Amino acid sequence: MASISSENRKNLMLFSGRGFPALAEEIGAVLGVDPTPMDAYDFASGEIFVRYRESVRGSDAFVVQSMVAPINDWLMESLIMVDALKRGSAKRITVVLPFYPYARQDKKHRGREPISARLVADLFKTAGANRILTVDLHTAQIQGFFNGPVDHLFAMNTLADHIEAKYAGRPITVVAPDSGRVRVAERWTDRLGGCPLAFIHKTRDPLKPNQVVANRVVGEVEGRVCLIVDDMIDTGGTIVSAADILFNEGAAEVVVAATHPVLSDPACDRLAASRISEVVVTNTLPLPADKKVDKITQLSIAPLLARAIREVFDDGSVTTLFGGLS
Repeated sequence: MASISSENRKNLMLFSGRGFPALAEEIGAVLGVDPTPMDAYDFASGEIFVRYRESVRGSDAFVVQSMVAPINDWLMESLIMVDALKRGSAKRITVVLPFYPYARQDKKHRGREPISARLVADLFKTAGANRILTVDLHTAQIQGFFNGPVDHLFAMNTLADHIEAKYAGRPITVVAPDSGRVRVAERWTDRLGGCPLAFIHKTRDPLKPNQVVANRVVGEVEGRVCLIVDDMIDTGGTIVSAADILFNEGAAEVVVAATHPVLSDPACDRLAASRISEVVVTNTLPLPADKKVDKITQLSIAPLLARAIREVFDDGSVTTLFGGLS
């Protein structure tokens, strides 16, 4: 016999970090596969240990990790999980990062600063990741930091379906809270049928560095439901300030749609005390009981992630999930 032939089989395996296992379980339920059991614990010194209880040899592995606080612990755990898969002979390793860590550090603003978003990409590549799948990056340029395929998913349709259902028949204006979000806001106006676009222009005094001295709204907002769109809500200062400015310009109601509910203190207190009617977010990050404000509505991102994982596994097109949007 000159050769040995075998049936070419593909085997999808799902792995969950400890940051937010409920999301991985929800993704698995949509896919019809359970997360692979593993032993993971911390040594007294803080070192992390990971071992999978089943063989991963030849598998198409998907590592799901939500980067919640303490973010550095879960980032390190993810790297160790990828290394364990590589050394266990997984055929392909895709890291599913619903919320990409250090995304706001994507460029140098001044000298002697790091580009930490690039460092994260380098770490995953060195650990053995072949592909990254993530949702609503802070800036699209981060895709170029990873030397391999990056599937950039958009939560807009998930959020927009809710907005359309709840505020149907009312005049809506999409608002970018700053000039950096205008491109995202333009996509929202297209998604909502061509409604008006507005943005908040920040004026700075050159003699007062890092201080905003004036804000004004550019666009039609008077008497309308103003939908502020952003990729994340961290401390809530920008969103609440934008809402106040919109009300001063005659907005009838202010609603917020953001993908990632980081909600660092005092975000929840600020949102609860604000005149914002509703804050719509996804579960790329968990919403603990102490952060569940009545006006926050959380939608599941699991169906979108599951569909994207399936497309990657089947060597299909992730772009088709968004009608060609990239």
